[in-house]
Amino acid sequence: MRCRVCGGRLEARVTDMPFRIGDTAIVIVRSLPVFQCGQCGDTELDSTAMARVDNLLAQVDRSSEPEVVR
Repeated sequence: MRCRVCGGRLEARVTDMPFRIGDTAIVIVRSLPVFQCGQCGDTELDSTAMARVDNLLAQVDRSSEPEVVR
């Protein structure tokens, strides 16, 4: 796969990623499988990982901050 930003090669990795919810809440999703560009560092998620993230973020208590989800 190629990076949509710079055309570099995407490499499969597992990383922690922050996601902003609303104006004040930030959720860190741990051990998330991603594709990261070796040239520019841009990160992409496949549809399975994005569905997982959407599901996790929908369950988050938005009144607490920060929250770490594994």
